[in-house]
Amino acid sequence: MESLEVSAKTVKEAIAQALAQLGKTRDEVEISILSEGSRGILGIGGEDARILVSPRPQLAATKGTTEIAEAAKQVVEDLLRFMHVAAEVTIREAAPNNAEETPPVTLDVNGADLGILIGRRGETLSALQFITNLIVGKRQQRWTRIIVDVEDYRGRRERLLQGLAIRMAEKAVATGQAVALEAMSAYERRIVHLALHDYPHVTTQSSGQGEERKVIILPKSKPSVAARGGIKSDRTVLPPEGV
Repeated sequence: MESLEVSAKTVKEAIAQALAQLGKTRDEVEISILSEGSRGILGIGGEDARILVSPRPQLAATKGTTEIAEAAKQVVEDLLRFMHVAAEVTIREAAPNNAEETPPVTLDVNGADLGILIGRRGETLSALQFITNLIVGKRQQRWTRIIVDVEDYRGRRERLLQGLAIRMAEKAVATGQAVALEAMSAYERRIVHLALHDYPHVTTQSSGQGEERKVIILPKSKPSVAARGGIKSDRTVLPPEGV
């Protein structure tokens, strides 16, 4: 079965449609979110969520995952050597995750003065992770998501963004106005969306194109504010670079 791209109003609806169309269960496929979609303002300018559904190889069990982890570790070590960066690469033990049947392979890179591997807004780290996934996927002839982390940058960044999301949600509720965060990567936008998924008084949506795409937090109690153009862009809300 080839990969299938599906669009729907929400990611949840897109997944349901894809599974129904393929006659598969959730644990038989890999799902990549291409776009979380947005509702727009008063139904105008919204866009559907898009996902890519790929077959999950039957052989990608524990043994296969271990082989991929070792292969990914070797790739990262080779890349670091080519970059003349001295660091230790270890495979992080996968934690139970009810939302994801097959957890990603996570590699931790530790050493001294590794800010060069993170870059502005984590761009260098994202590039390193992308190249690692590309090389390993081609060599292994199957796709398993690989996460590369440097000095727990992703963990610290996630915690900071979660705290930021709550503070800005409280601000949106207190002022009755929508708050637009600064532009973020898709990975960081997802952290914000998930942090506020169960927050009772606001909703979130993504807005913008490409590198300028950002998360907008809207208070549920006064949706008309956004319609009147009451979206405030807070330029000081993101944590400092490199944290």
